[in-house]
Amino acid sequence: MSSDVSKYILQPGILDIPCMQKDGLYPDNERIRRGPVAVLECPQEIPCNPCETACKKGCIEIGDDITSIPRLDDQCTGCGLCLPQCPGLSIFILDGSLPGGKAAVTIPYEFLPLPEADEIVDGLDRYGKSVCDARILSIKRQYLHDLCYSVKLEIPFTQIHDVRHFRKKTTQGRKNEV
Repeated sequence: MSSDVSKYILQPGILDIPCMQKDGLYPDNERIRRGPVAVLECPQEIPCNPCETACKKGCIEIGDDITSIPRLDDQCTGCGLCLPQCPGLSIFILDGSLPGGKAAVTIPYEFLPLPEADEIVDGLDRYGKSVCDARILSIKRQYLHDLCYSVKLEIPFTQIHDVRHFRKKTTQGRKNEV
């Protein structure tokens, strides 16, 4: 599939999620509420396909043109195998099925030190602005040689399309970047 990259990216380079949803490149809230699903926030037509080869169920398709934008089919279970394989850190796992108005977002993470499970952090949006409190649910590494971890955050469902990173809470008057 070929697309107009500028159609999905707003200034200063932030994705237009409603536009991507309209074109079937991003799951809607109904799908997200059913359970974990990968979101491929990769609107650039570049030669890349590790996500496609990482998916054991064949749910991600690039097609014959390796510069095509990846598409996700409805059978994705949000297993997360694709997340650490993306060199652009553009894959997230969203799960809106948590009780009590909560949701989970799993993000790719390549920094040290690692956070700790149950730690409360600031959930950050694509601009780096704190939008909510988030709780670290888990930190996983798919393969021993991976440098990319999958960090799962519990957040309010209302922030599921916004939270894409986190920062440690203020300690002794200053923010510690994570």
